[in-house]
Amino acid sequence: MSKLDKDAVIAKFTEAYTAANGKAPQIEAKGGWYSVGGGKNMRLAALDEMANELSGSSAPAAKEEVKAKKEPKKTAEKKAPAKKKSAKPAKSGFSVKDFWKNQVLAKLPGSKAPR
Repeated sequence: MSKLDKDAVIAKFTEAYTAANGKAPQIEAKGGWYSVGGGKNMRLAALDEMANELSGSSAPAAKEEVKAKKEPKKTAEKKAPAKKKSAKPAKSGFSVKDFWKNQVLAKLPGSKAPR
């Protein structure tokens, strides 16, 4: 992964956004996250991808091809039947609370169960 120059990416995005929307974007930066026009926060790499998409360069097309190669694997996984889980295991009748209560009452015959 290459290192991105913050100023260059922001300048590139500003030019592409202005060309596409007719006005300059309002970019807020906070702790490595960037928000465009008060929208969703994104990293610098996502901002660079968005600039490429707005400007219509070939870099996003190459990334879309990589995503397209990955998608068939995901669809194959989705086609597999899901295993059904049983709602609840069968109860054996044993209760830890009752066991503990019986044990305490056996040691101290005059006591009452808590709660």
